[in-house]
Amino acid sequence: MELTSKSHTLGLKPAPHNMKHTGPLAYLRRRSVYDWIFLALILAGDVTVLSQYGQNMGYYVKLIFLGATTALLFLGWGWTAIKNLAIAVAALSLFGIWQYYGPNGVPVLARGEQDFVLKFFLSSQTAIMWMAFLFFLSTASYWVGMFTGPAQVTAGGAMAGGGAMIRNDRGWQSNFPQLFASRLAWIGVTMALVGTMMRWFESYLVGPDVGHIPLSNLYEVFVLFSWLTTTLYLYLEHRYKTRSMGAFAMLVVSAAVVFLLWYSMVQGAYEIQPLVPSLQSWWMKLHVPANFIGYGTFAIAAMVGFAYLIKAHAQETSLWKLGPLWVLGFVMFFEPLVFRQGGISEYWGVFAGVSALAVGGILYSRQRIASHLPSLEVMDDVIYKSIAIGFTFFTIATILGAMWAAEAWGGYWSWDPKETWALIVWLNYAAWLHMRLMKGLRGQVAAWWALTGLLVTTFAFLGVNMFLSGLHSYGKL
Repeated sequence: MELTSKSHTLGLKPAPHNMKHTGPLAYLRRRSVYDWIFLALILAGDVTVLSQYGQNMGYYVKLIFLGATTALLFLGWGWTAIKNLAIAVAALSLFGIWQYYGPNGVPVLARGEQDFVLKFFLSSQTAIMWMAFLFFLSTASYWVGMFTGPAQVTAGGAMAGGGAMIRNDRGWQSNFPQLFASRLAWIGVTMALVGTMMRWFESYLVGPDVGHIPLSNLYEVFVLFSWLTTTLYLYLEHRYKTRSMGAFAMLVVSAAVVFLLWYSMVQGAYEIQPLVPSLQSWWMKLHVPANFIGYGTFAIAAMVGFAYLIKAHAQETSLWKLGPLWVLGFVMFFEPLVFRQGGISEYWGVFAGVSALAVGGILYSRQRIASHLPSLEVMDDVIYKSIAIGFTFFTIATILGAMWAAEAWGGYWSWDPKETWALIVWLNYAAWLHMRLMKGLRGQVAAWWALTGLLVTTFAFLGVNMFLSGLHSYGKL
């Protein structure tokens, strides 16, 4: 009592009662047994990799590897789903690698076409095809969930379309098709990562001088974009406890998978190729993932922006006011590849037709869809959070890219077409965030901006490779 009185006399505030529950020690005390098992597995993996392959890894590569596993540890400690994903991917990848070893104990690439498990499940190309199928099925299931079950309650408590809001004991707004879609998405991410790990291993079976982390061409980065965007969306789904936005977010993933399949068939891009000299750098392991976190979150912001506009125009009856939505939606799904040299192919013509029907169906069913979407306030916040995360990582990627360019080409910036368009993308989202934070940008203007911003990002990602040439033209179409 005397100490308390003195502290008040001196103008000091008593320590809060929950102070003992904060700090590093308290954080460690909150770890579960599963968390500590996960730590042990990561440490075992670090020791195994460094002891067996450390002599072939440069100093910076070792730092990147340890940084990646440390980041994985904290992500897993913060989100149980990441622990489950990491363990599943590691187990399946190790099993797949083991299948490549023949009776004499030597790994043989040809076993990928001979062994049943590899041929139909775990070789890199097969696992990536499973990813494609699962993402398509997940997208379809999310949309089935849009048209089944009761509607959601709006922010004001009024029913948005009749029925009663589904909210389980964990606070989720969802229904069974959406839950099924979410599980399929997780399995698809698992198969994508298994395919990536197997492709990494297979590249060394092609030749020791060919082996590299699969981040070097359009095929490999589209796999990265697909699973990374899906994982980022699943985090937002977990964060906001609503699955209905997946119907829109997974559309852009499915569009990426459509491109991936076309690129595999037409260009034979699934074949593992040696790295070009300028990509034989440890910078690639940092620059590319950071860049695609930006691309993925910008894509999610755009698609949630599309959902926002659908909900905002749910009661609109004037066709001319819906016209811009129809046109822009069509453009978003109508991949620019149809304008490639050689004209419109049948593949992309069919894709464009399906896209037009899909967008038309979304607009026609906008009232039903709007009744299942979360509130406008929630979607507005998702757009903001997505762009904020994406802008942070895209900025980091741009800085890393400049440093890489200085090492590879002797200058930080050369106004190469890819660099110029990266700057345009950066300025676009910098302006969006400035208007949000300084001027209170909200509502339909913010959603339109996020949606049209994806067109700029798509051109920076694909259009530069299609129509322009430069130092970054590693994946011509």
